[in-house]
Amino acid sequence: MKKLSLLSSLLVVVLFISCTGDPGPQGPPGFDGIDGADGLIGTIFEVEADFTAGNNYEYLVDIPTNIEVFDTDVIMAYILTGIDDDVDIWEPLPQTLFFEDGILLYGFNHTFFDVNFFLDGTKDFASLDALFTNGVVFRVAVIPAAFAETLDLTNIQDVMSAMEIDNVERY
Repeated sequence: MKKLSLLSSLLVVVLFISCTGDPGPQGPPGFDGIDGADGLIGTIFEVEADFTAGNNYEYLVDIPTNIEVFDTDVIMAYILTGIDDDVDIWEPLPQTLFFEDGILLYGFNHTFFDVNFFLDGTKDFASLDALFTNGVVFRVAVIPAAFAETLDLTNIQDVMSAMEIDNVERY
């Protein structure tokens, strides 16, 4: 039995020693991968909001389920302030308007799942013309943080151009 134990121990040592040494030659190179995006995916969507006393002058919109928001993403919101020669004029939020009898601020906050647009300020919201409360159009941009560092986030056209977005869906 001792001889069998000694023989098996010797065999293990020989096998261990035979597995060490110089590695063999390098194998052939693998195939190239498919060229594609760098993994930075951003998107923009559009919503139309009505602000009323009934909704406390807030408008909550769910982020579409086909858009995944990561904790490092930057969320920007823009308001449509006019149209000049068939070109939309977008301003980043928050946006402040001054009236003789007070101040109106369009603001927003967000989570990973929704964006809340709201009115704030000293203006009596009930006295506002419907132009300021009904059918207000916003765009929400979900931008990867590393990508956002390279953009002028105050200019939605630059953001859309950099993310190669031509068409924005309204939800």
